[in-house]
Amino acid sequence: MTQMQSISIRDLSLSFGGLTVLDTLNLDIRDGEFLVLLGPSGCGKSTLLNCIAGLLDVTEGQIFIKNRNVTWEEPARRGIGMVFQSYALYPQMTVRGNLSFGLKNKRMPKAEIDARVDRAAEILQIGPLLDRKPSALSGGQKQRVAIGRALVRDVDVFLFDEPLSNLDAKLRAELRVELKRLHTRLGNTMVYVTHDQIEALTLADRIAVMRGGVIQQLADPQVIYNRPANLFVAGFIGSPAMNFVNGSLVQGGAAFRYGDQLLPTAGYEGGPLLDLGRAILGLRPEHLTLHSEPQPGAIPAVVELEEPMGADSLVWLRAGTDAVTVRAPADRRFGAGETVWIGLDMGRASIFDANSEARL
Repeated sequence: MTQMQSISIRDLSLSFGGLTVLDTLNLDIRDGEFLVLLGPSGCGKSTLLNCIAGLLDVTEGQIFIKNRNVTWEEPARRGIGMVFQSYALYPQMTVRGNLSFGLKNKRMPKAEIDARVDRAAEILQIGPLLDRKPSALSGGQKQRVAIGRALVRDVDVFLFDEPLSNLDAKLRAELRVELKRLHTRLGNTMVYVTHDQIEALTLADRIAVMRGGVIQQLADPQVIYNRPANLFVAGFIGSPAMNFVNGSLVQGGAAFRYGDQLLPTAGYEGGPLLDLGRAILGLRPEHLTLHSEPQPGAIPAVVELEEPMGADSLVWLRAGTDAVTVRAPADRRFGAGETVWIGLDMGRASIFDANSEARL
């Protein structure tokens, strides 16, 4: 049975003069899904969100919300609630006033307004704040009110444009949990824009990684992290970033030549590997191990720096001309200049075509 789509975007393009911001983009967002649009600044993620919201007119293509073509509809008629990076609260109004303002403009009965405001306040745990003004609220409380203003509209689709970026790290972590709980409780479709990969990985049912107005990969967080579609996605996701070393596939793809070493590719999870003039081997820092003695298939390296992180340590090494980072157990210490051997697991590796940058 085909799952109902909450939002469907068909061949969407947007240009400003000669600059193409979104390029023939297609995307289906499932009913009740938490979809994150992720990418660096200027990739088109906020522009796409604004197109869905109706704040920007598209150049070509169509947008459907709940199977209704809303491409040229006004924002207020699209059945969406939007939360922006800035709180945009009315400073002269109380929290209750901010939450109820839009409903009063629609001439909704007072009893219904009160019921919706009280429900939003209960869900967001801002009941004690209803009589305060924004100047008496913390950043996290202001953002809860901004979310509540969208929540009282009782819409099917919520759009979030980097709503946590103005908060400090602790508040961001707390509100990430609150947003996840909110989605679980409401079951509404949520589209969330961020450049923060931690937010994307922790919140999303699926992530759309964008670059230059094009979706590079659309998949669940585990697939994005462990099986990136190309070199850009692999390098953008992960902190610290995935390690990349240059070499070539030889012996019909049975081995990766790295310098003078032949590293067997047995167990690699991907497409069939063939001889390739140039290839790039990618491995996450936590998928590598360090050994004090030579091991079969291990790469020699020299320790440059160790960063104790509490639960574990990050060890920065030099393997030939390549910089490599390994996440190591906290109880093993490494000294600068120490020679170690890096063990790798091909079953958790990614191999990329050096020319197309696509994962093989």
